[in-house]
Amino acid sequence: MMFPLVTRLTGAGLARKWVERTMDVILHIGAHRCATTTFQSYMRANSVTLTERGIGFWGPWRTRDGLFRGLQPGPLVPTGRDHHRRALGRIRLRCAKSRSDGVRHLVISDENMAGTMRENMRLGALYSGIGERMARYAEAFDGQIGKVVLNIRCLERFWSSTFGYGIMRGNGVARPGLLRRVTESPRSWRDVISDVACAIPGVQITVLPFETYAGRPEAQLAIATGADTPLRHARIWLNQTPHLPVLREHAGPDAVLLPQGTGRWRPFDPQQVAALRERYADDLLWLAAGADGLAMLAQDPTKTEAAQSPPFADMTRGSSHDSQERRMARAR
Repeated sequence: MMFPLVTRLTGAGLARKWVERTMDVILHIGAHRCATTTFQSYMRANSVTLTERGIGFWGPWRTRDGLFRGLQPGPLVPTGRDHHRRALGRIRLRCAKSRSDGVRHLVISDENMAGTMRENMRLGALYSGIGERMARYAEAFDGQIGKVVLNIRCLERFWSSTFGYGIMRGNGVARPGLLRRVTESPRSWRDVISDVACAIPGVQITVLPFETYAGRPEAQLAIATGADTPLRHARIWLNQTPHLPVLREHAGPDAVLLPQGTGRWRPFDPQQVAALRERYADDLLWLAAGADGLAMLAQDPTKTEAAQSPPFADMTRGSSHDSQERRMARAR
């Protein structure tokens, strides 16, 4: 009796599938509070130009409008249908439609793919479930993911912005216990990147620091796709964390817990700030050293590296130095 041969794509099989693919899927997974809303607004504003250049875009307006429903575990209305399989079917049909429309680079940007800020605040840790979540996206896109783009930010600023967002959403002011839990948590961006790499092995992970790429969506898109990107609508910065007066207006009874003044809210004490900044510096050093082969730290495209030969400088002594010394001797 003959049975059909079933093989799992590994090694050379995955390489062949990469070559045969006519459309790269690029997942831009955030993180939150790292100018992702600005990037998504830029993509929508330039949709016509990007389409002409073979770049498609799915943002939160599409992904949160039922496209990903059922892909991740969660409460759903019981209908007697397999919500997970239906989600796989929807995503693959939409991918096929984009491919048939001539899209070469499909950029999917939704920071909730990594998790939610509410979960981060509840656990006091960075995206604890990102590995399982990304594994489900890898299954849904069926080997079509060519790159994952992750924005990271100094941990002190990331958490301060997250807690400010929480106030605007009615979650109140972060208490000292939560601030201490965040500071003492060993989890950093290195752990987030490692989880993504384990969930989608072999896929290129590109890391863009907020400090370099915030407010520069065209540079982010150029790195993600390798394509020429438009400059129109590239300097509109959205969804910035409000300053203290606005936060006090939305904090309700917790407003008394916020400091006076008009600047940015900095909830951490100096020792906590130092600990969070040191952890972020360690993350950047790890990335700059190659990230154990798991990810690539994007370099600022506007800056050039020094050439192998340093610029000429007057590094040897000669007759010019002799004449200078003679003049100095006469002056003395």
